[in-house]
Amino acid sequence: MLTQNLGYPRIGGQRQLKKASEQYWAGKIGLRELLQIAQTIKQENWQTQLNAGIDLIPCNDFSLYDQTLDMSLLLDVIPQRYAPLLANVAENGVTDLYFAMARGYQKEGLDITAMEMTKWLDTNYHYIVPEFTADQEFHIFQENLFSDYTNAKQLLGEKAKPVLVGPISYLLLGKEKEPGFDRIDLIKKLVPVYVAIINRLKGLGAKWIQLDEPCLALDLSKKEKEAFDFAYRRMANQVSGVNLLVATYFDALLDNTQLAVNLPVSALHIDLVRAPEQLDEVLALLPATLKLSLGVVDGRNVWRNDYSTSLNLINKAVKKLGTDRVIIAPSCSLLHSPIDLDGETALNAEIKNWMAFAKQKLNEVRELKQIAEGNDALLQANKIAIEGRRASQKVHKQAVKDRVVSITEADTTRISAFPIRQQIQHDRFSLPSFPTTTIGSFPQTDDIRQLRAKFKKGELTVEQYEAAIEQATIDVIRWQEAIGFDVLVHGEFERNDMVEYFGEQLDGFLFTQNGWVQSYGSRCVKPPVIYGDVSRPKDMTVRWSQFAAAQTDKPMKGMLTGPVTILQWSFVRDDQPRDVTTNQIALAIHDEVLALEAAGIGIVQIDEAAIREGLPLRKAKRSHYLDWAVKAFRITASGVQDRTQIHTHMCYSEFNDIIEHIAAMDADVITIETSRSQMELLHAFAHFEYPNEIGPGVYDIHSPRVPSIEEMVALLTKAAELLPAQNLWVNPDCGLKTRKWPETKEALENMVAAAKQAREQIQIEA
Repeated sequence: MLTQNLGYPRIGGQRQLKKASEQYWAGKIGLRELLQIAQTIKQENWQTQLNAGIDLIPCNDFSLYDQTLDMSLLLDVIPQRYAPLLANVAENGVTDLYFAMARGYQKEGLDITAMEMTKWLDTNYHYIVPEFTADQEFHIFQENLFSDYTNAKQLLGEKAKPVLVGPISYLLLGKEKEPGFDRIDLIKKLVPVYVAIINRLKGLGAKWIQLDEPCLALDLSKKEKEAFDFAYRRMANQVSGVNLLVATYFDALLDNTQLAVNLPVSALHIDLVRAPEQLDEVLALLPATLKLSLGVVDGRNVWRNDYSTSLNLINKAVKKLGTDRVIIAPSCSLLHSPIDLDGETALNAEIKNWMAFAKQKLNEVRELKQIAEGNDALLQANKIAIEGRRASQKVHKQAVKDRVVSITEADTTRISAFPIRQQIQHDRFSLPSFPTTTIGSFPQTDDIRQLRAKFKKGELTVEQYEAAIEQATIDVIRWQEAIGFDVLVHGEFERNDMVEYFGEQLDGFLFTQNGWVQSYGSRCVKPPVIYGDVSRPKDMTVRWSQFAAAQTDKPMKGMLTGPVTILQWSFVRDDQPRDVTTNQIALAIHDEVLALEAAGIGIVQIDEAAIREGLPLRKAKRSHYLDWAVKAFRITASGVQDRTQIHTHMCYSEFNDIIEHIAAMDADVITIETSRSQMELLHAFAHFEYPNEIGPGVYDIHSPRVPSIEEMVALLTKAAELLPAQNLWVNPDCGLKTRKWPETKEALENMVAAAKQAREQIQIEA
């Protein structure tokens, strides 16, 4: 019985890649130093997996920014607007071109926008969306894949397993950038390049190659299924002497099972954490030529594996297939998991014993193999830990459970319908057309981060820390007033992260010291861990919102994170339904909203950036999720007066298929990311005739480039052609915490100027 891993975290145990990338972008280190740090991380990852006894080790799952962007560069899928940078490739390598595609480019007289970015299926990891044209050609452009394999092979030998995004998923996860063609039709041009890549890897000595096809877990059209069959049969006809392993994850194969098991490959990987029920059908249909990789260790959460449950699945497969056709693995890449639990010295010992990070998950894969081969001692030790968690008094609070059970329809409803609220709010705030605001956070400078670190270490008193935060808040309020913002924010200088900050103040959460995971590029987050029933023991944001509001005569937004986003961006407990946990969080946020209103805060933003992210991959499962997700948001906003304006924010998502549910959330104002897509996302809102107010982002905050006034006016003009101008707000795509102050100030000054121009140029209906 083989063991394998599908992918490993690439940020480094101390986030070395994040720090090195940001230093490189800032010109503080050169390319050679950046690549050396990257190589060190790769070597450490390979060695860790080798030490864990893994048989098939991914060797080019590492990326400087994103694995899908890596594929675009490998395949020469480089949008035409980057042509000016291609002239410098010979001199500077492809690294500057690569980062320009991810982040945009604004220097040396060039101003090039970044490629679109969106969520990797239903995770909080963001990938760079491939852009396709009707006459798209594919070639091998970048050589990193081959050099990475050669380097890995020196350490790992035949255990080194190259990993590629599979050809169908690569196309389906991209976008057509011009009308009149279907990107899946490009498969006939794409397959020969995959064949060439695979044959080169085989020539270098590769015995196994992993092709990630997560789209096998989606609803596929007949044409898309035919493309799968075509692509893999064509590759099988032109490739021999190497084992291809197709990996799918995050949901069941369902109606794609027959297709998947009949692909002419050597092995199929399935996710038995998300969908254990699919094993029976897969085993029934699996041909005698195919090995089956069982994803039994959860690659997306932090809880210790229940060996008894996993062993039942393994034994069922072994009984049917024999040991030589079974591979034991994590459910998906461990990219979505923190790296090493051993370094968490401050965790409660009892709860720590319930957990496993990426390094420990590798050990679980190995131990499951040993148990399947007869090591009963490992199984018994695991049973003790699992039962200890189930019985722990730290997990359960009856009062919290009772409150969730008691939720009624009245707890999910505003007093009046939106048109009535809208008029009352317009009279209260007297805002101009195209009112300006931001999503919430302002840049967290080194000074602010050091201030917070000193406070946590006890080097500052509470009075010293709060006085410094107060001054930073006052400064940003004065600046917003000076440039002419209409609705202000307090900047969130007291907050470390939009989820972690709230989790620290809610019961039922715990926090790690180094439990970082990559969100995109150099952006890493440290998700809280929800281990028990959630409740709010005290006010969380009132002190700072009330202080900020007292500094200005302009409206001041209170800033909260919504229940679904807190759920999605935490490592959530797996011992009760997710909707129950979400309702517990929703009730806590509801209490905070009422406290803000009582403190005089007239506008409250409840961010639900992750509501689309939580959407099940299969359409048949979505209705149930959307019902409880929308209900949870409505719980947070119910109970406030009509005069209190409720905002929400969603970012980097496609809304077409859930637009009616977004409307059902009944937020007075929604802000969304639209700048990278040039307002493309607004078509869904226009087609639906979205009734409430909306702020389409006009400033891409994930790029360091500064958009011009003219660029933003053009975007607002597009928006006004699609939606009633009187319902439009003006704002950036997302929060500004990760940006630098110089670019932020220039961009927001341009944004305010663009709003003023829009008021003059765009007709508002009476």
